[in-house]
Amino acid sequence: MASKTYTENLDSVDIQILRCLQQDARITIKDLSREVNLSASPVFERIKRMEREGYIKRYVTVLDAEKLHKGFIVFCSVRLSPLNKKVAEEFCKIIQDIPEVTECYNISGHYDYLLKVHSPDMKYYQEFILNTLGQLSMLGSLESTFVMEEVKNAFGIVI
Repeated sequence: MASKTYTENLDSVDIQILRCLQQDARITIKDLSREVNLSASPVFERIKRMEREGYIKRYVTVLDAEKLHKGFIVFCSVRLSPLNKKVAEEFCKIIQDIPEVTECYNISGHYDYLLKVHSPDMKYYQEFILNTLGQLSMLGSLESTFVMEEVKNAFGIVI
């Protein structure tokens, strides 16, 4: 297990607060104060400071993709051609506006980017490849890996 080193701006109470917020971002300040044994005002100020300093990026609601008919998940490995800074920047800008792509990572290895794509089914994904990604001039090649079962999806990070 990696050694635990925290930025000097965070103390053990800050870490406790972050852990609680990862479990339930809607926890009230009152309940959070009880959890960390501190009054509400200092807890509120600590949260605001961690937001300002960028430790807390945003608060989100986790949706059920299956219930919303977007449960067909594909990891799409993309190779750009040609690969240079301008092309990579353009690709990243375009990807931001494609709603089916919920995550995008610049990776090393045989491919340049790994996309997580949500769609209703295989047919929709096929159309997405042909009509969306396939229309990108910088697309060199891609490989699709279809998710058969989600075994673990932990939204937080261990701190």
